Amino acid sequence: MSRLARTIGRVVVLLFTCTVVIPIVVAAIVLGSLLFLPLPATLPQAKPISTSQESHVYDSTGNEIATFHAFDQNIPVKAEDIPMVLKQAVVSAEDRAFFTRPGGVDIRGSMRAFVNDVQGGATQGGSTITQQYVKLTYTGGQRTLVRKVREAILASQVARKVTKDEILYKYLSIIYLGDGAYGVGAAAQSYFHKSVDQLNLSESATLAGLIPAPSRLAPRENVGGAEDKRRIVLQEMLDQHYIDDAAYTDALSQVLVLGTAPLLAGQTGTVVYPPTTEQSKYPYFVDYAKRFLIGKYGADTVFQGGLQIQTTLDPVMQAKAEQAVANTLKGTAPDLDMSLVSVEPGSGFVKALVGGRDFYDPSRGQVNLALGGCPAKPVNPKTQIVVAAKCWDGSTVTGGGSGRQPGSSFKAFTLAAAFEQGISPETSIPAPVVYTIPNCRPTPNSDCTIHNAGDGEGGGSMSVRQAAAKSVNTAFAGLQARVGGPSAVANEAGKLGISSAWFSPQVQGYGANLTLGVEEVSPLDMASAYSVFANRGLRNAPTPIFKITGPDGKVVEDDSTPHPTQVVPENVADTVNDVLQGPLAPGGTAGGKGLDRPAAGKTGTTSDYKDAWFVGYTPDLATAVSLGYDSPKPLKGIKGVGTVFGGTIPASTWHDYMLQALAGRPPALFNQPAPIAQIQDQLNRDKRGGIDPGDRLAPVPTPLGGPYVLSSGNPQVVQPRATTTTSSTTSTTAPPFPQPPP
Repeated sequence: MSRLARTIGRVVVLLFTCTVVIPIVVAAIVLGSLLFLPLPATLPQAKPISTSQESHVYDSTGNEIATFHAFDQNIPVKAEDIPMVLKQAVVSAEDRAFFTRPGGVDIRGSMRAFVNDVQGGATQGGSTITQQYVKLTYTGGQRTLVRKVREAILASQVARKVTKDEILYKYLSIIYLGDGAYGVGAAAQSYFHKSVDQLNLSESATLAGLIPAPSRLAPRENVGGAEDKRRIVLQEMLDQHYIDDAAYTDALSQVLVLGTAPLLAGQTGTVVYPPTTEQSKYPYFVDYAKRFLIGKYGADTVFQGGLQIQTTLDPVMQAKAEQAVANTLKGTAPDLDMSLVSVEPGSGFVKALVGGRDFYDPSRGQVNLALGGCPAKPVNPKTQIVVAAKCWDGSTVTGGGSGRQPGSSFKAFTLAAAFEQGISPETSIPAPVVYTIPNCRPTPNSDCTIHNAGDGEGGGSMSVRQAAAKSVNTAFAGLQARVGGPSAVANEAGKLGISSAWFSPQVQGYGANLTLGVEEVSPLDMASAYSVFANRGLRNAPTPIFKITGPDGKVVEDDSTPHPTQVVPENVADTVNDVLQGPLAPGGTAGGKGLDRPAAGKTGTTSDYKDAWFVGYTPDLATAVSLGYDSPKPLKGIKGVGTVFGGTIPASTWHDYMLQALAGRPPALFNQPAPIAQIQDQLNRDKRGGIDPGDRLAPVPTPLGGPYVLSSGNPQVVQPRATTTTSSTTSTTAPPFPQPPP
């Protein structure tokens, strides 16, 4: 027996040596040799940085609505123009050993990443400034083991041939810093309206803080996140002795502010100006599409890749959405804001999106309320995150503030969890006037009780259906406990598409009020999640993109065919649809706001009346409406409404918009697959009348359709043709899209 055990032990040791030790040793020898031996390597030709093609964006009918291009890559920046304080800020934040490291590679970081990749783990980072420069100049951003090894080798060669100062200068000249700005020269002009040599300590720290996530931390759209990062960079500079206590304190007080004019005498602040770019007719949707594309393809591809992007934007629905929001906000205080998002359940296409009162109002900093934000991830290592927010991995579109508390509109996810567990809509549940949280210990922030809001009622018992129609808080607090507590509800919300759904008992306590919508969400997420109910449990991830082609005409992305995932059972979604018709029925919290067709929805009002929602849907369109002040305060005394609940102004706005958006469509039933509105592929048509992309070829002025005599190449004859563009109200004959170049 002992001999067998020794034999097995030797086999285990041999296997461990062959599968773990030897690969690690070999990896170390190979990587070390490549980095340090005087190999006769020659640096490859650098990628052209200045060459770029702008990308064109179209609505679903083929009308151009925006172009995406770099801010300005021709702003001359000399090495002596870059202030020392900016160099120090970048080095302290990105690579504190940059000036002292003999080579261009972080050995420990690279070995850790290399060994992890050899063993089959996820590709890791560990990049120095030199490696980042190599990635921008030579290798590109593809996250593969081969690319990381090549990057390390090239970084080692660059460090031998180029001085530290020149590497840093070239890196700062091309690094992407958000909002289409490449290089510190463009960023200084874009954000601060000054040349780079005039940047102060606070402004330098701001730019340095943008490097890891320039889109997510863009100061115009996420001033809070950019401010937090600015403070971190200043702290790093202090810790590394680049600045003293006095300079740190002074810069720390210069918080980021949004404005259009210099601060008055005596005021302190770091002013970020709005961009000086052309305005779009649909700025909120274009902002959403830009964020979506950058997150998926990177800034270089979006701003310089020459893409043709057909979006899902329905111009008729968008006009109705903007009109509905404008009508609601007319005559109200300028700091009252509303957002509206419409998603097609059968495809996930975002048909209309309004993110606020005025995207170009300089006092608002181009905040897109439709997108919300992402909750700060708890950093305490003792914090137990039972359910993690999906937006923490960067896979969802965030930006535009922190989001808003959805109130009772979040109860729909508790309903879905209950029905999945076999609880019937007719099940009787307790609905006391006051719900006492079991095993709860009172704290300064909680007395362990939940009360009913003004738009609900309580006392005794009622059915789940009645509790949903009247939005009874105490009944849903008990129902949440019955289905497995806040973690079960957060998981259900996450399945349906709420990217900010999370739960941690160390942070959120007992979480009994999670079902009441106390965690911030985005209108986009809410419209998308409710669309799953409309689509009988099938989820199509929300998207602003129908199709993308590259400058060579090849298809980059084609979302014309939906590929849904069944995230809740069909019968569960059908039951939710049945129950959520109650709030729109007489006696419901949004009674009288129903449509001329089957419709369902849920009101939402926070306990302090600072946010009010209505999220409703038909089988073919789901729409979320949120209302609140820029600086949260009670929604009272607005347009004749004493206290605003979700069933008042938000539900009225939803009702008015949906009647217009669905006008002319036949009613659809909830127990049938959600209808999908067909979109014509506008990028696969002969858009140029026979003129291929490439050199600027101008036709002789003749009637549209040809024949054309090209300025280069052989003459071509193009037969006249026309296409029919159809909207919900008109049908017109239009030339091929877009028109031939002049």
